[in-house]
Amino acid sequence: MLVTRPEPDASETAARLAALDIDALVEPLLIAEILTTTLPAAGGFAALAVTSANALRALHDRGELPRLRNLPVYTVGDRTAAVARHYGFAQVTSADGSFGDLVALLARTGLAGPVLYPAARHQSGDLGKALAPHGIMVITTPVYSMNPARQFSRDLAAEPLDAALFYSRRTAETFAGLAGNLRNKSKLGMLCMSEAIAEPLIAAHFVRVSLAEHPSEGAMMALALSFARDQKMGMIGQ
Repeated sequence: MLVTRPEPDASETAARLAALDIDALVEPLLIAEILTTTLPAAGGFAALAVTSANALRALHDRGELPRLRNLPVYTVGDRTAAVARHYGFAQVTSADGSFGDLVALLARTGLAGPVLYPAARHQSGDLGKALAPHGIMVITTPVYSMNPARQFSRDLAAEPLDAALFYSRRTAETFAGLAGNLRNKSKLGMLCMSEAIAEPLIAAHFVRVSLAEHPSEGAMMALALSFARDQKMGMIGQ
């Protein structure tokens, strides 16, 4: 299976696949770039909102985590929450789901001040716009950029690939743009974390698309394992 997410997450996912006895090829299609933008002072903010562990890694590399650690952190999922705790945040709450789940979580909190949102340059959702109807102000500052790969690092047509895993819409868009000459498009399984992520692949005429039951790493591993078992049964039945 092809793991398309950026590093270091790609290698971690490949290790989880290996633990399930699934062979994995790592092919990161987005490369992180730390931006030199100016982050507002932490004073006056009621919370920190994080939709990707890459934002926390960027803040760490910029040396800005120490002045933010007193803020409660709200994350989109459990994996990002774990990274926040690893970096020393004590008050961490996970929405355990999608961007919409994070919006709903923040809307319920009754925060007394604005939310600081260190984000990617290219955002899949507008947190400020989503929370405005709930009376919550969001200050968004891009701290990193995920830049798409211009080509595959290997000849995928020569690899014995059965499936590829997709964790973000931009990764799926990048893959769709680079994979026009793949000969086995009709057979290659597209394992996606959500319907929104699958849309660019469907538009590019990949037909074997499957969705995880929940937007989480655990659900993606369950999907990968189910796909691998189906492939094995199909080979036995031939």
